Amino acid sequence: MSNILHSQVEVPRPDVLSHVAGNIRRLRAAKGLSQDALASAAGVSRRMLVGIESGEANVSLSTLDRLAQALDVSFSHVVRAPDMPDNSRIDTLAWQGEDAHSRATLLGTVPAAREAELWTWSLAPGDRYPAEADAANWHEMLYVVEGVLTVEMDAGTRTIAAGDFLIFSSDRPYVFVNRGTDLLRFVRNVVF
Repeated sequence: MSNILHSQVEVPRPDVLSHVAGNIRRLRAAKGLSQDALASAAGVSRRMLVGIESGEANVSLSTLDRLAQALDVSFSHVVRAPDMPDNSRIDTLAWQGEDAHSRATLLGTVPAAREAELWTWSLAPGDRYPAEADAANWHEMLYVVEGVLTVEMDAGTRTIAAGDFLIFSSDRPYVFVNRGTDLLRFVRNVVF
């Protein structure tokens, strides 16, 4: 599962978990929603929501997307530091793989139809990131900086070498994979 942090990774808890916990509680209260109502609207269990709001849940990025949609806010409003004046410089670690070198950092966002996100990603050799389908009209724009990125999709597998790019609709599940022996680094834009 594509979680903020894998539970088997022994690293300090990232600030993003406390940001998420506080932001979800604050946004839910501002909307006047109970935990049951928000959990139902987002399609998550109340137990999961309690864990998220306490900062203890190993939550997936897609679950955070669903919570953001249920709260009628962007993903960045859920993960950014609460004292951040805008989304132009978020610079927050949002996902880490089993290897500490596998990570995704949300750098910032700008308005689009809803929002565009700019990320830096790295995957250690053999690591992978499975993503659930996004809503219709969401797109991924990937640029490989170092290594070779394999993207597994329903439509087939695409391999993108350093210096190359891929743009695709993300309304179907997909997987980022590093099948190489060196660290993979790429830039990811999510536009919706």
